[in-house]
Amino acid sequence: MSIIENKIYLQALDRIARNLSVKEGSILVTGATGLIGSCMVDALLYANRCCDCHFKVYVLGRSREKMQKRFSYIQDEDQLVYIEQDICAPFGEAYDLDYIIHGASNADPRAYSLYPAETLLTKIYGTTNMLEYCKDHKSTRLLLTSTFEVYGRMEGVEEYREDMSGVINMNQIRSCYPESKRCAEILMRCYGEEYQVDWVIARLCSIYGPTMSASDSKAHAQFIRNALNGQDIVLKSEGLQRRTYCYVMDAADALFKVLFEGVSKEAYNISNEESVATIAQVAQTAAKISGRKVTFELPDEVEKRGFSAPQNCVLNNEKLRALGWKGKYTLEEGLSQTIAIMKELQ
Repeated sequence: MSIIENKIYLQALDRIARNLSVKEGSILVTGATGLIGSCMVDALLYANRCCDCHFKVYVLGRSREKMQKRFSYIQDEDQLVYIEQDICAPFGEAYDLDYIIHGASNADPRAYSLYPAETLLTKIYGTTNMLEYCKDHKSTRLLLTSTFEVYGRMEGVEEYREDMSGVINMNQIRSCYPESKRCAEILMRCYGEEYQVDWVIARLCSIYGPTMSASDSKAHAQFIRNALNGQDIVLKSEGLQRRTYCYVMDAADALFKVLFEGVSKEAYNISNEESVATIAQVAQTAAKISGRKVTFELPDEVEKRGFSAPQNCVLNNEKLRALGWKGKYTLEEGLSQTIAIMKELQ
C-alpha cells in the first residue's frame, strides 16, 4: 500500500487542503521527497483532486526515479512536473513560478557528522540559486524552511522568539547544520534588501511523521522505528532537554499559512504549544503507544558527533497564531497516527 491510500493520512491531507487560503498557482518544492516536502506536495495534489484547486506543482530533486516512485499516483504533467537536478546547480529560467518552498537540505544528524562540508554548502548554494531566480522574477514568493537551531544557546531563556539570537559553538563540526541555516537566512535578508525579493522564513521545531525517511537518525525518529518494530524504546542520553515538537501534518498546514499569508521579509516559528516535551517524555510516549519500555544505550562515536548540545529550546509561536493558525495534534495523537500509518505501510 502507498501512503496516499491510507485513510488516516488522507483525512489529514483533507484538513490541510481545505485550510488553504490560495486555490491556484505554480509552486516549486525543493526537498520534495523529504519528511515535510513530500507531505506538502501530497496536500497540493489532493487539493487539486478533491477541493477544486488548480495548482501546478514542480518537484526538484537529484533522482527522477526517486521522485517518480514517491508521486507515482499522479501522471498528469499539467499538475506535476519533475525537475531532475542538483540544488547546487544554477536553476533554469524556463519556469514561471508563483511560489517556491525551499526545503532541500541535509536534515539528519548522522549526515552532519559524516558530510559536514556538503551539509553547509548545499544549503548556501541551493538558497543562492533560488534567490537568483527570485531576483529576476519579482512576483515569485520564496519560503525558506529553517530550524530552531539557528537560535543557538541562550542562557535563562524560557521561550525563543523570532527576534532573539544566541551563540553557536564554531569549534564543533556539528555546527555545520545550524550555521548553514543561519547563512541561508542572512542571504534571504540580503536579497530582500538589495534586490527586493519577496521572502518569508519558517523556523521549524522538531518535526516527525510517517513521511520520514528510513535513514533519519534523529532521536524521535529512532523511537518511532523502535515502536514500529515492537522493540523497547532506546534512549541514548538522559533526554532532559525540553523541546517543541510538531506532527508533520500540522507543520505542513502551518507552512502553507506562512507561505500564503505571512508578512513579507518576516520569520515565523513553526511549533505547537500543546506539544512541548523532554526527549525522555517523547521516548516514554512512544513506549506507552507501543506497549514497550524505555531502555538506555550508549551512542557510537559517529552518533555522538551528530548530537546537538543539550539545551532547552521551546519555540514561541505567537506570530504564527496571529495569522490564524492553530495546531490540531498533541504529541501523543501525532505519534499514535505516525505509528498507525507506518504499520499499515509495512
